[in-house]
Amino acid sequence: MFALLTLMTAGATAQSMPRLLPGDTIAIVAPSGKPDSAQVMAAVQVLQAQGYQVIVPDGLWDDWNGFAGSHAQRTQILQQMLDRPDVKVILCARGGYGAVNILDHLDFTAFREHPKWICGYSDITALHAHLHTLGFPTLHSIMPTTSSAKDPNSESFRSLISALRGDKLNYTFDPAPENRCGTVTGTLVGGNLSILYSLLESPSSINTDGKILFIEDVDEDIYHIHRMLVALDRAGKLKNLKGLIVGGMTRIEVDKYFKDVTINEALLDVCGKYDYPICFGFPAGHCKRNLALRLGCTVTLTITPEGCTLLSEPEK
Repeated sequence: MFALLTLMTAGATAQSMPRLLPGDTIAIVAPSGKPDSAQVMAAVQVLQAQGYQVIVPDGLWDDWNGFAGSHAQRTQILQQMLDRPDVKVILCARGGYGAVNILDHLDFTAFREHPKWICGYSDITALHAHLHTLGFPTLHSIMPTTSSAKDPNSESFRSLISALRGDKLNYTFDPAPENRCGTVTGTLVGGNLSILYSLLESPSSINTDGKILFIEDVDEDIYHIHRMLVALDRAGKLKNLKGLIVGGMTRIEVDKYFKDVTINEALLDVCGKYDYPICFGFPAGHCKRNLALRLGCTVTLTITPEGCTLLSEPEK
């Protein structure tokens, strides 16, 4: 059983980020696939009912080959929201594919002066990773097209809002038989494994040395997950971790190469040679419970045979 306890600001990196206050402005953007307008507007109404101003830019519903508009259109909308000092949060409408195509066309000059939380998961990992290379934290969280975004009482929605408000984060979750026990404190980085893999050897590839890595994925064969982890390992991304958190591995298929092992066992085939703590089954990613994670901020991970905890430290 997973339990959402309370939530808080996570260390020195997060001090430069705004706390979401009543009446603040949240902007919806679509840097990847075309979102469903009914789903997004239902989530917008929930956010407005919580007391926030919400911007839905013109052009959000454009469709260009399955993307939410052309690369130039998606870049322009996100750039406008990055540049606006009144926008405190940028919430990505959905994932899919496409964020990587616009990374090199974005200008973060105004963002550096007025940083804001960029939120989402899946393909939005491209933005998370790119911003981490620039030294800014981001929020791995639900998006308007996920069902929990329309339910203000859902654990996932409450974690999103609480994280943005700067509350304490203290999550507990069940142990898995394959876990490697221990307690570590470090900067949390990561996101969708397929996206992290695709960013290797690019300017957006994250530095994982001395950090706690979070990974999740969906709709992959076990061998493909294994191959991506081997690539990360050969690139030096796994060797010097402080810890590894495996989130939702959803709809992962058995294949001819790993017929007799679980996904957790396949992951340990790559990472098990290292002595840092490893936990499986954290409730984040392509799963019903998708708890908000402040990537780029300090967390403490505790793994015991009885249970696991992920805790953010309060703002100093």
